[in-house]
Amino acid sequence: MKKLFTIVFLSVGFVLSGFGQLSVTSNMTPQQYVENVLLGPGVTVSNVTFNGNANYTGNQIGQFNYGGSQIPFGQGLIMGSGGVAGIAGPNNAGGSTVAVTAPSQSNDPQLNVIGGGFGTFDVGTLEFDFVPSGSTVGFNFLFGSEEYNEYVCGTVNDVFGFFVTGPNPAGGSYTNTNLAVVPGTSIPITINTVNNGTVGTNGTIANCNSVDPNWQSNTVYFAGAPGADFQADGMTQMITIQFDVECNQTYHFKFAIGDGGDTVFDSWVLLQSGSFSAEVVEVAVATVTGDTTVYEGCTSADFVFTRPTISSTDTLHVNYTLTGTATNGVDFNMLPNPVTFLPGEDTVVMTLDPIADGISDNFETVTITATTITDCGDTIISSGTLTILDSIPIDIDETDTTVLCVNDSVQVSASATGLFGPFTYSWSDGQAGDTAYFPTVTPGPTGSIDYYVTATNSCGYSNVDTVTITLNQTLQIDSTVAFPSACNEQTGAVIGYGSGFTGTPYYNWSGPGQDSPNDIDASVWQNLSPGWYYFTITDDVCTVNDSAFVDIQDPPTASGTANPSQGPPGTTVTFTNTSQGANSFDWNFMNGQTANGVDMSNQVSNYPDEGVYNVQLIAYNGACTDTAYITVIITTTPPPVDPEPVIPPTVIHVPNVITPNNDNSNDLFFIETANATEVELTILNRWGNVIYDSSGPNPAWDGKNDAGIKVDDGTYFFKYVVKGAHGEELTGHGFVQVIGN
Repeated sequence: MKKLFTIVFLSVGFVLSGFGQLSVTSNMTPQQYVENVLLGPGVTVSNVTFNGNANYTGNQIGQFNYGGSQIPFGQGLIMGSGGVAGIAGPNNAGGSTVAVTAPSQSNDPQLNVIGGGFGTFDVGTLEFDFVPSGSTVGFNFLFGSEEYNEYVCGTVNDVFGFFVTGPNPAGGSYTNTNLAVVPGTSIPITINTVNNGTVGTNGTIANCNSVDPNWQSNTVYFAGAPGADFQADGMTQMITIQFDVECNQTYHFKFAIGDGGDTVFDSWVLLQSGSFSAEVVEVAVATVTGDTTVYEGCTSADFVFTRPTISSTDTLHVNYTLTGTATNGVDFNMLPNPVTFLPGEDTVVMTLDPIADGISDNFETVTITATTITDCGDTIISSGTLTILDSIPIDIDETDTTVLCVNDSVQVSASATGLFGPFTYSWSDGQAGDTAYFPTVTPGPTGSIDYYVTATNSCGYSNVDTVTITLNQTLQIDSTVAFPSACNEQTGAVIGYGSGFTGTPYYNWSGPGQDSPNDIDASVWQNLSPGWYYFTITDDVCTVNDSAFVDIQDPPTASGTANPSQGPPGTTVTFTNTSQGANSFDWNFMNGQTANGVDMSNQVSNYPDEGVYNVQLIAYNGACTDTAYITVIITTTPPPVDPEPVIPPTVIHVPNVITPNNDNSNDLFFIETANATEVELTILNRWGNVIYDSSGPNPAWDGKNDAGIKVDDGTYFFKYVVKGAHGEELTGHGFVQVIGN
């Protein structure tokens, strides 16, 4: 039993060089041209020479690749009466010649005979011995020439021949028997015997085209000019040569081509790659990755069964065995057995689709073995192994980032490599894409945080990697201190304390109602009025900033009472001023009467008309003010049974400390009110950024910022607007201390 070939693994995505056109290379030895290009299954060769030289690699022989549609096969061996590169299109010359290099020959004895006595020049000869494993050998070829059509039946006749020598099963021997004949005849194929039936413009031989009028005019064998992809002005259709042989006997094969009658206007023969073969079946495996692996739920493999064209006229059943650790119909789709070639078919493709079963069973194997018994009784085995994987390695290239200063965001990126891209990316915070943006590490000036990126290929396989952002900032503001200012004086001050300086720090302050100083480069700023002040430290690397609020020292508090606070029209009301810390006052009794002065303790005003009067008292202490409202209700005496309800005044109380530690005690900060319809509450941090803003009957702050993250312990500024039951709006502001958050 002979094992003459093995499984060949091919890439489905293989692209021919010069796709869409013809390309020719001449860089192999004669042995390589025969074994790697021309030879198919069932034949072994030896003693390969070209023009008598086993190492000759001249330009009369080469390999061609073609990706177009003007000839029926895309790869093969080419030989010419000139340089083989000259066949490449476009067809832009009526006659083309590429000079050959030595050692080309002249007057080959076999070619001289079949050429009609014109003499042969620029002869290229490829010879080898072969041993067949079957009883029939065949191959496919095309013949083209620049002599068409002008020189048909003229003074030239380019010729070629396939000459075989060896035992003839029909009796006797082949002795340089020319196989390149018009099928069904003994007429050699030349430009004068196979053409379009028209004598060329330079034709001189009378009736040369009447040798066999059926063949000369038959366009099945003459394609005319093949078009832009080829320089040849005419070319035959594909011709199949097959001849009987005796199994395991040695034969000699000679392929020769030459110019007939002169040395110009080249001709070429193109032999189909792998077509010189005996009648055996070959199996190849094609995968997307070009190797021996497929992936569950992602890729498939094609088992390609081929048989020589010479044996494609009959129905052929090929049995094969299927072995390995994977189970047919369970781990992959059920494969039919046997494989059947119908008449005219030389290729059958059987596709294996691995099933994504979710079971961790990596590296399952499938081995397919096809067996062919030749007419000679030889058994030829073709086998190979395929591996099924349930995981695809994906590598993610990412760069951990170190930043020296706090930024709003840091850009990070990831790039995945592996099979079956393109890749999609998702990050642990929901961002998508190969680039993401993350905030600098918080809360401290130094530290690191990990983010996770998942890369997924087109089959759904994924991998996860970590990106680490490290903040290496040393500059920081440790604390700020503010001293209050008197209302009518600039007596406040602010101090900022920093540390971790790189180089010499530069300080800068700015504040309300004053120009930012150009010459204050210090941690202390004095003689300030009330308000927010912003503090910046810049060193050789980073910039940090903070803020402090200068409060009012001993601000005035407006308050007062009315007696009586209600009565009928015409009631005279006495107002008592109970304000604190004020040195002047303004009264507005809301009945058209006002009063002002430094001591407005007992003010009297008459109310002749019904109504609700929100009497306004403004207390002054220099530039500082405070406002209070006193409600007076004037109405006729209501019926004793259903007295008119009296709406009491709005009362406001504001706490100054919260401890949001979830102990159900003082966890929320809110404005305590009585007789109010709505409260607007705003909380700002030390930088003046709003971290809480809400309105409603009783909004409450839980010690978190607008992102839902607990704030640091410290002092926060608040302001409020309270809408009273009588339609008045009461405003205020202050500080609240957060402890134990």
